[in-house]
Amino acid sequence: MTDPAKVRRHAERIRELVASVVRSQIKDPRLGMITITDARITADLRDATVFYTVLGDAAAQASTAAALESAKGMLRSTVGKALGLRHSPTLTFVLDDVQDQVKHIDDLLAAARQSDAEVQRLAAQAKYAGEAQPYRLDEDDDDTEDTEDTDEGAPSATDRR
Repeated sequence: MTDPAKVRRHAERIRELVASVVRSQIKDPRLGMITITDARITADLRDATVFYTVLGDAAAQASTAAALESAKGMLRSTVGKALGLRHSPTLTFVLDDVQDQVKHIDDLLAAARQSDAEVQRLAAQAKYAGEAQPYRLDEDDDDTEDTEDTDEGAPSATDRR
């Protein structure tokens, strides 16, 4: 079993290496404004997943994905040499859609705030359907105490001792 700290160190090193190589060595014109956000590697150090974001529309994302796919061999050999492992990990590139998820969550939160404000507005104008105090008050409890004292069959507190 591989040490989890070692796996994390290798994943961080892969992220740094891929970002450095993409910035300095890949001259593909299809490569857009890319940011390497994360890298994860399996416990056996054989497969690595590299997450990236691209500034631009869907066409820029598709062209960047194609550029990364064509440069995968060079990136793998660079990572393998730098890590000094027996087997170079295979690289898989995944578009990180964090920004889309953040936008979706922000939209959901805005809708929830608007709904809460509407509920509060309606609650402020609401009126009771029946009486304002539907429960019995303490005055009614005095009447029930009188009827409990007339029970002859029940033992009193002094009889129980």
